[in-house]
Amino acid sequence: MPESRPPLVLASASPRRLDLLARLGIVPAQVIATDIDESPMKRETPRPHAVRLAFGKAEAAAAQRPDALVLAADTVVGVGRRILPKAETDAQAQACFTLLSGRRHMVTTAVVLALPDGRRLKRVVESAVTFQRLTEQQVADYLSSGEWQGKAGGYAIQGRAEAFIRFLSGSHSNVVGLPLFETAQLLRGVGWLRP
Repeated sequence: MPESRPPLVLASASPRRLDLLARLGIVPAQVIATDIDESPMKRETPRPHAVRLAFGKAEAAAAQRPDALVLAADTVVGVGRRILPKAETDAQAQACFTLLSGRRHMVTTAVVLALPDGRRLKRVVESAVTFQRLTEQQVADYLSSGEWQGKAGGYAIQGRAEAFIRFLSGSHSNVVGLPLFETAQLLRGVGWLRP
C-alpha cells in the first residue's frame, strides 16, 4: 500500500461501524460525528433517504477534512415506502416492533466515499429481513433490554434481536450498519486498500 495515501476519516459516531471496519483491519485516522438533520423529506422513500443522508454526512466531514478520504454511511429500515425511525423512546420502539412482527422489511445502507480531489463515489446495498411473529412478552423483554435505543427500526441484528430473524437475504454486515464487501470494493477501487 502506498504510504502517500490520504488518511481515512469515518463520518459516523457509530461504534458498530468502527467494529465493522476493524474486521477489514482498518482503524480510521479520525472519527467525525456529523450533525445533520436526518428527518425524512415529504414523500421520501427509504433508498433515496439513505443516499441523501450518506452524502450529507460525507460532505459535512469532507468540509472539515478536505485532505482526507471520507467514508460515510447511512442505514435505513423500511417497510414498503415507509421509513422507520431510529427509535429514541419505548413508544417508538414498540411501534417499530408492531410493524415488523411477522413481516418482511428492507434494510438499505448507502455508503459514500468522498475523495480529496472532489470525486464522490457511492454504493447502495439492500438486504431483506423477515421477523417471526412476535409475542407481547418477547417485545416487552426486548424493550426492557434497552438495546433498541438509537437503532434504525428499533433493533440491533448483532444483539438479542437476531433471535427474531427467521429469514435474511443479502449482506448481514449491511443490516449491522456497513456492508463490508461493498465498502472494501470502494476502498480498493481508489487504491486505498490493497487488491
